[in-house]
Amino acid sequence: MIARALTIAGSDSGGGAGIQADLKTFTVLGVYGMSAVTALTAQNTCGVSGIHTPPATFVRQQIDAVLSDIGVDAVKTGMLPTAEVIIAVAGAVRHYRIDRLVVDPVMMAQSGASLMHAAARASMVRELLPLASLVTPNIPEAETLVGFSIGSVADMRRAARALIGCGAKACLVKGGHLEGPDAVDVFDDGHESRELTAPRIATRHTHGTGCQLSAAITAYLARGYPLPAAIERAKRFITTAIGNSLAIGKGAGPANPLAWRDEE
Repeated sequence: MIARALTIAGSDSGGGAGIQADLKTFTVLGVYGMSAVTALTAQNTCGVSGIHTPPATFVRQQIDAVLSDIGVDAVKTGMLPTAEVIIAVAGAVRHYRIDRLVVDPVMMAQSGASLMHAAARASMVRELLPLASLVTPNIPEAETLVGFSIGSVADMRRAARALIGCGAKACLVKGGHLEGPDAVDVFDDGHESRELTAPRIATRHTHGTGCQLSAAITAYLARGYPLPAAIERAKRFITTAIGNSLAIGKGAGPANPLAWRDEE
C-alpha cells in the first residue's frame, strides 16, 4: 500500500507554501497526500492580502472524514490560526492515536503577515507540543515559543532543549535566519543535540521552505524512515528545492519541490 500523509494547514492561493506546497512535496516523494484546511489566504509572491478562517468544528470534520476512511501513516500541522483550531486538532490527534506528528509552528508569513492569533501560541505549547514527534520552528518562531532571543547556534541548542521541555519528543530549530556561509539547523531528540549543515544559497526566492521541509520529513516518516534519517533526507530535499527556486511573480518566489525528481 502507498504511504499516506495528512497536512493540517492553511491554503496559499499562490501555491508556494501551505497545503499546496505540502501536497506537491508529498507527491514528489511518493506519498499519497491528504489535507484539512485550517485557513484560506489570499496570497501571492508579494504578500498576504486576506485570511478567512473556517470554524474549528469544520477543521475537525475534515480530519475525521479522511482518517475514518483512508487512514494515515504520518501527519503534519502548519498554519493553525486560533486556539479553537489548535484544540480541535489536538483532540483529533489523541482520538486517532497519531504517533508520527510533525508540528511546524507557523506564525508569520515571509512577507511579515501574522498567521496566528497571539492567544493561540499558549494553546500550541499546552495542547499540541506534548503530542509532537517533532517540532520544527524557525528562529523567530522559536524565540516566540521559548521567550528568549536566539543569535547563535548555542542559543538554538538551548531553544531546542527548552521546547523538548514543553513536551515535544524532538525538535529541529531551523537556522536560516542566522548569517554565515552555511545554513545550520539544530536537531535535538532529548538525549543528544547535533547540527545539520548545508551551504547557504544566495536567493530571495525561499517562499514555502519551512512548509516543504516539514512536509518532506512527514513524507519520509510515512514511508517508514526513522526520524533522524527522515530529517537528513529532508534537509537534502529542501537544499535542492532552494537551489532550484522559481523566480515567478513580482516578489519572493517559492522553493521548487519538483527539482527533487532528478535527485532520487
